Amino acid sequence: MKNLISLKSLNKEEIRKIFDLTKQLKGKKTKDLFEKNLVLYFEKPSTRTVVSFFVAIVQLGGDAIYLTPKEMQISRGETIADTAKVLSRYADGIVARVYKHKTIEELAHHAKIPVINSLSDKYHPCQVLADLYTILEKKKTLDLNFAWIGDGNNVCNSWINAAKIFNLKLNIATPKGYEPRERISKKIKLTHNPEVAVKDADVVITDTWISMGQEKEMKKRLKAFKKFQVNSKLLKLAKSDYLFMHCLPAHRGFEVTSKIIDGKHSIVFDEAENRLHVQKAILYLLLKD
Repeated sequence: MKNLISLKSLNKEEIRKIFDLTKQLKGKKTKDLFEKNLVLYFEKPSTRTVVSFFVAIVQLGGDAIYLTPKEMQISRGETIADTAKVLSRYADGIVARVYKHKTIEELAHHAKIPVINSLSDKYHPCQVLADLYTILEKKKTLDLNFAWIGDGNNVCNSWINAAKIFNLKLNIATPKGYEPRERISKKIKLTHNPEVAVKDADVVITDTWISMGQEKEMKKRLKAFKKFQVNSKLLKLAKSDYLFMHCLPAHRGFEVTSKIIDGKHSIVFDEAENRLHVQKAILYLLLKD
């Protein structure tokens, strides 16, 4: 594994290796990445991603610098290619959270150091790796029925990638016109009816209806998604011991009710914590000499 651009570049064995290392590193601090320096390049605001990656590299003995375009020459027209080449002379890895997936691909193409996609408009691989690890902690297996409810966005695309790798049973329910861009396989079912998707689900996953950069579409999206709220009525169709997941931030009262996100089936804060631990494993595998 040279970079982490999407889950499509990984296989089952590589992901299992990440999970095995996560288990070893969880709750531990080491100096194995002493003097390793990580650049956190963030075009979008962040809470979980920036803090978890910063803490991860520090717990491994390294350090990080946080940069946004306005603090860099990118804001004055320097190319992504030139930026990647320069950062490669200073740092040991780049974590990038960007609007366009093309930016990640360009960084990876020109950088001489590992590049990690911490979110783009197309994929969110670190989130779904943390989600999968959390499910394994709770259920001890991935042989489960998964239901995605809401927007066919970047997280949904990464769930499709994961479903293909692990041959998961994944039902996706989106409004018409908001289907995922990623190609689906035979065990992945696409519907426009959330009740069909949630039927007998072991794990129910949702995300915000309005991602960063989509604020102008708010009225249109709220109308399109109003029947896709994850609430008590919908979840009566899931299995009695279902798990609820959300990558956060959540817009309570929109894609999910507070009763569900704060309820006994919710593991949203466990999956948020596991971003730290899984990313420690990713950094270790990519940056360790």
